[in-house]
Amino acid sequence: MNRFLIVDGSSMLVTSYYGLLPKQILFEKDEEKKKKYYDKIMQYNGLYTNAMYAMTKTLKKIEKEQQITHMVICFDMSRDTFRRKQYEGYKAQRSATPEPLKSQFVQMEDMLKEIGYAVEFCEDYEADDLAGSAAALYSKEMPTYIITKDHDYLQLVDKSCTLWLLQTNQDKADAVNNRYSALFSDGKGFLVPDKAAQITPAVCRAEFGVAPEQIPDLKGIVGDTSDNIPGVKGVSSAAVPLLREYSTLSAIYDAIDSCPDEKSEKKLSAFWKEKLGVKRSPLKALKQYREEAFMSEDLATIRRDVKLRHDLDQMSLERLDDKKRREQYQKYGFRSL
Repeated sequence: MNRFLIVDGSSMLVTSYYGLLPKQILFEKDEEKKKKYYDKIMQYNGLYTNAMYAMTKTLKKIEKEQQITHMVICFDMSRDTFRRKQYEGYKAQRSATPEPLKSQFVQMEDMLKEIGYAVEFCEDYEADDLAGSAAALYSKEMPTYIITKDHDYLQLVDKSCTLWLLQTNQDKADAVNNRYSALFSDGKGFLVPDKAAQITPAVCRAEFGVAPEQIPDLKGIVGDTSDNIPGVKGVSSAAVPLLREYSTLSAIYDAIDSCPDEKSEKKLSAFWKEKLGVKRSPLKALKQYREEAFMSEDLATIRRDVKLRHDLDQMSLERLDDKKRREQYQKYGFRSL
């Protein structure tokens, strides 16, 4: 049976980099002092390779254990995508990518392409938009899985697309998987990649309080500090109850707009408190930050109509060149692979 894997390559390479970083760098807070230990990072012929090596091992293990037949690996090309044009503050708080990691992005993409993997990147869109577009095109044709640590991808989950959401350690992943094992057909658990929690629509609702398609609405209210998406200040605790009642951000504002005067607004706030359990009325904040809410929802929405460079046949792992693989592993000193 065919099985399609969509990889958030940027997320995996970053995680791989920090997972194989010397402790002198990992625990040093001063950026300039970190540079003194760059020579301790895994290298071969003057090229940094720690992130590449760890990611390559991870991909090989997943391919084999999960019996993957088709794969696409999506990378971010730039932070200056259409979202930055919409909102200048988008991801503005993030520090610059360390040089040893920056060079490995180029090397990793080149190595994967040489071997024959389908590698997607685009100047105007992020990796999650490319992943969303791949899922939209092919998830109905075969069981589809996405692996990432980014919670934005939750919105892509549906009956034909499962998310393997990477956790910080195996214990956390096991806890999530065990907590929701009864939601799966056999009720006995399942094989998932290391450190990954398997997220289906039912698990998403149980774990995060909303359905996958409501994730952008949720982030429209609560924001996202990792991406510097503002949301609505002071309304986080009310977001899930409101979305359970109204389903969408637009419908919440429709309810607010249906109040012609202060008396009806107080009545709405009382309904939220008594029926939804919202202790502190978010009405004032929602009205004040309406523009930010809808902007945040849009920023958090993964695009699913980006034109990809590869078709499904080009994503087949049967196209991989074992000779090229050996050559690339030798080039970067991956003898154990």
